[in-house]
Amino acid sequence: MAAHAHIDETLPHRDYLPHTRASLRISRALQLIGRVTSWIWLALLAVIVTNVVMRYVFGEGRIEFEELQWHLYAIGFLVGLSVCLDSDDHIRVDILHDRLSPRGRAWIELYGLLLLVLPFVMLVLVFALPFVAAAFAVGEVSDAPGGLPYRWLIKATLPLACLLLLTAGFGRLLRVAALLFGAPRAVGGSHHVD
Repeated sequence: MAAHAHIDETLPHRDYLPHTRASLRISRALQLIGRVTSWIWLALLAVIVTNVVMRYVFGEGRIEFEELQWHLYAIGFLVGLSVCLDSDDHIRVDILHDRLSPRGRAWIELYGLLLLVLPFVMLVLVFALPFVAAAFAVGEVSDAPGGLPYRWLIKATLPLACLLLLTAGFGRLLRVAALLFGAPRAVGGSHHVD
């Protein structure tokens, strides 16, 4: 019979999984990446405000500002996916989830990660790499006059985000395994990562 990991009932239900040494390192790295990337939203706001002022006050619309908005939003969203998976802050569709025991939730998470999340991310990664390589090989730029150069650079965010999402998924798998199977061994104390 698998050893049961201790669950701190004072924590919110979404943080019911114990951490392992490796999952703590993964969580800390992803949360740091998330905090650094969160500044992109401030940059996005500045670009939007600048674009609006230039367009409506000075009558000068700039395509590079429009494209920069899309690029910044894509980076923030794609990197944010891995942070949300790691901290379990994503939206759940499963209406039974809250009614299940922590072990029941862990079983659902195990199957969801193994059968849905990880295969999907691997599939996107397999197709994203040639997509980025082709854009890099031709030195792809924007089709719009005055648009941004280095289109391959924004496309490179997709495989990077997939690698981060795989890392987050692996960290969650370690935590699920610690709860369900007792291995890898859970570390003591709070499950929350600062």
